[in-house]
Amino acid sequence: MDTDKLEQIERGKRIKNIRENELLMNKTQLAERIGVSAQFLGLVEEGRGNLVYKSIRKLRDLSGHSADYILFGLDDDIINETRAYLKNYSENELINALTVIKDISLLIKDKKC
Repeated sequence: MDTDKLEQIERGKRIKNIRENELLMNKTQLAERIGVSAQFLGLVEEGRGNLVYKSIRKLRDLSGHSADYILFGLDDDIINETRAYLKNYSENELINALTVIKDISLLIKDKKC
């Protein structure tokens, strides 16, 4: 089985887990809330379909999980902690910090060559 299909199956399992264990909803209830049919949601949960952006956004807002977690299984805690930490800085401070990080990475790369 190819990587894309395996990711689709895992994504379906995450969505089903969110629905059953966190939101405590049946397929019909969640389907109505995210704008799809219960039948299509069943296909998604079985790994045989994919949600569109609008439905993923609604599921994200409803569940509190990041789209990165829903789509790829990335750790929400790290994303939420980083987001909370970065709120302490202005946009200009963040841009300056990213510039410094970029310069350091280029310096490290040059030293390796």
